[in-house]
Amino acid sequence: MAGTPLSFVATGAATVVVTDAISGLVMHRSPVSSPAWTLDVPVSWPSSLYRATFAAAGAVPRIDSAGDDEAWFVVRSAMPVAPILVSVPFATWQAYNRAGEPSEGLYYAEEPTRATAVTFDRPGGGPPPERWEEPLLRWLRAAGYPVEFCSNLDLHLDPAVLDGRRALIVCAHDEYWTWEQRDAVEAFVRRGGNLAVLGANTAWWQMRLEDGGRTMVCHRDATTDPMSTVDPGRVTVEWSSAPVNRPENAMTGVSFRRGAGAWGDGMAVIGQETFTARFASHWVFDGTGVSDGDKFGQGTLGYETDAADIVDVDGVPRATGRDGTPPSFVVLATADLRHWRRYGQGGAATMGVFDLGAGTVFTAATVNWGKGLSDPVVDRITRNVLDRFTSGGARDGWTVIGPPAELHALTSCDGAFYAVAADGGLRAREACPQNLPWRRVGEAPALLCIASPREAAGAMLQGLWALTTTGRLCYRDPAFDAVPWTDVTAAPPGAHSLALCDAGLFAATSDDTLWYLPALELRTGAWRPIGTAGGALALTTLGGRLYGITAADRIVSRPPVAAPHPFTDVCDAAGSRTLAAHAGRLVGAGPGTPLRHRLPPLS
Repeated sequence: MAGTPLSFVATGAATVVVTDAISGLVMHRSPVSSPAWTLDVPVSWPSSLYRATFAAAGAVPRIDSAGDDEAWFVVRSAMPVAPILVSVPFATWQAYNRAGEPSEGLYYAEEPTRATAVTFDRPGGGPPPERWEEPLLRWLRAAGYPVEFCSNLDLHLDPAVLDGRRALIVCAHDEYWTWEQRDAVEAFVRRGGNLAVLGANTAWWQMRLEDGGRTMVCHRDATTDPMSTVDPGRVTVEWSSAPVNRPENAMTGVSFRRGAGAWGDGMAVIGQETFTARFASHWVFDGTGVSDGDKFGQGTLGYETDAADIVDVDGVPRATGRDGTPPSFVVLATADLRHWRRYGQGGAATMGVFDLGAGTVFTAATVNWGKGLSDPVVDRITRNVLDRFTSGGARDGWTVIGPPAELHALTSCDGAFYAVAADGGLRAREACPQNLPWRRVGEAPALLCIASPREAAGAMLQGLWALTTTGRLCYRDPAFDAVPWTDVTAAPPGAHSLALCDAGLFAATSDDTLWYLPALELRTGAWRPIGTAGGALALTTLGGRLYGITAADRIVSRPPVAAPHPFTDVCDAAGSRTLAAHAGRLVGAGPGTPLRHRLPPLS
């Protein structure tokens, strides 16, 4: 931390040069006359990644190549203020330190002579020759983003480093995570922080820290890890493997299990690959100018990528969740890298975004993201993510979840959205944030609106309810088959909107009256007026409240009481003319407008 001393050990007399590894500025130069040398880090030093290079007395320390005569460290701010915290993957750097040397390196994975524990108190352990992290770190500062840095070990040893942050960036190749580190990051996101994984092969191995954080343990084999008989969840194997069984997908949305890798001579292929945009109307692509199917980011993919298990739904990719990917995961772009099998591991790359608690996670799904920032599309995507993550995050207005369609009625039921199209057909698609196309599943003859209750009540079944142009209330089972509509009872005169809540039916009429019918009296048609409809042109229910859209393009709300009660203004309607609700979000659509959703603003 800035303002605190940092101790080093140097063999014999030496000279040391300390540079800011991001700006390249020399911050300190002095002789070292004893094995124990202390650097008093000035309070004025910015939070950054630093490199101390030592040389024999009289020699000039080199600052342009890696070696055992250097030590890398991060300086944290004494008084953190930046909304973005960048985690530097020191654990992964140390894991690769002395790879292949018996009892010295944690690599290679299946060598019987590999180490199972290594100390941070040894030479080396800096970034690999490819410097996967460096381009992103330099870009962040050049782009003017207020960022501070920490070691990824800080997330384990001092999770309070996340307090007050709006976003955490995990960059490039952050392969080794402790249980405590992962808990800290997931808790940060769940309580409203945001996570940008601008890398890949993330959280592949579970490790442990011992000796106060100075020793890194990773057996990579449950049968040799003594923790197997003590606390199986802490065994140092892949996060997705037994006995840990905590797939990293739950935190990142993707995994190296379905990703790709090109190693050795095969790394030359990195510059040849591109992403394909699959959801170009999503906010992540705002201002990029790309359309679905466009290629972008050449040179960005590699040397390792992460992916989710996906299926094709009428030409659109959809995450299955079979590998632990959350159901809210949205596929933004993909790359088919199955041909990388000849270079190492064939697979794919899946760029995506999803909600985790009150926060949002974006994953770039490639170690090499930073080197692709010269591509204007990659640059703009990164800015879009960081700008949103440091502003409103998950509650920042409406998000597109589907393509425009000519819809004039909408509801959700039984895990699907149902809509009445302008041609009189009933459309349906999975109720998810992916941009899936609508399928025609039947007819919607003369329907003005459709609605569905969150819970069944008496004769009010959990299905599709609708008002017709002939003044009738009708019902249909929720199904993708062409099942018939059943006439139930009369609707209030002039009724055009319907919502079902708290064991009752609410209808708005053309004279701005709100009508009520208890579910127990459903067959009687004995509707009664209960006050103004608040100018609502469409109704829905969410979380035990009525919501409506007005002609002024506003969302209004009131409790579902069977008595007069004013509607209150909630938020803008983003051009929607019909309204539904699903999984805690309002969902809006209209003629020619995209399908969108949003969290209701907090009162």
